Amino acid sequence: MDQDFQQGDYLAVIEVSTPDELQASVVRFAQRLQFQTVSLTTVVEQAGAEPEFRSVHNTPAAYRESFANLDDAKLDPVSQHCKHSHRPLVWDQSTYVHAGRGEAWEYQAQFGYRTGIAVVHHLSNGRHMMFGLDREAPLRPDSPEVTRALAAAQLFATYALEPAMRLLAPPELEQHKGVALSARELEVLRWTMEGKTAWEIGRILGIAENTAIRHAHSASRKLGCSSKHHAVVKALRLGLIQ
Repeated sequence: MDQDFQQGDYLAVIEVSTPDELQASVVRFAQRLQFQTVSLTTVVEQAGAEPEFRSVHNTPAAYRESFANLDDAKLDPVSQHCKHSHRPLVWDQSTYVHAGRGEAWEYQAQFGYRTGIAVVHHLSNGRHMMFGLDREAPLRPDSPEVTRALAAAQLFATYALEPAMRLLAPPELEQHKGVALSARELEVLRWTMEGKTAWEIGRILGIAENTAIRHAHSASRKLGCSSKHHAVVKALRLGLIQ
């Protein structure tokens, strides 16, 4: 399994400018992790209307009707986990059997959907992003292979979040174009981009670790982000940091 990713591999997805480029980027990432299929889906909840779903994916043609069936998604244990939890999920046949959906797994397994990883981001204003990697080969949930793949998937999903919302659900970005971050918040985001921890940033800037954490939280809140890494990505896109 090719998991020797560098920061540039993650940063590259920020620069995509079309849904097709986004799809190519997520497929390339999935295949490097030896997952055959991948989907990245944005969900925008709307008052008085059904949520709007938009996806990029490489779902096999014979399975696309089932993939797009929202009624099936309401019963799918992986989709329901993503709807109600922030936690990533490593799933397999047992996930479906325990949910009383063993027959659904039997059907999707014919198309290569035997096991996988699901990562979700829940944002403000009823906006969400789900990132799913699927494959035929078994995964052992407690193996180092899965631990590395899960960490890589979570980090990639964080970097893919801003371009996904920009390209698939664009109005959200407009809300933050005029945001003003303090000089200290920008410094903390720049050092976060370099991979520094809050403790290291505190030492560099001569501030307490808790103060660095507070600046990161403040910047994330102003940008409408769910994490400091998501804030870094959005700040890069808005030109607030370089």
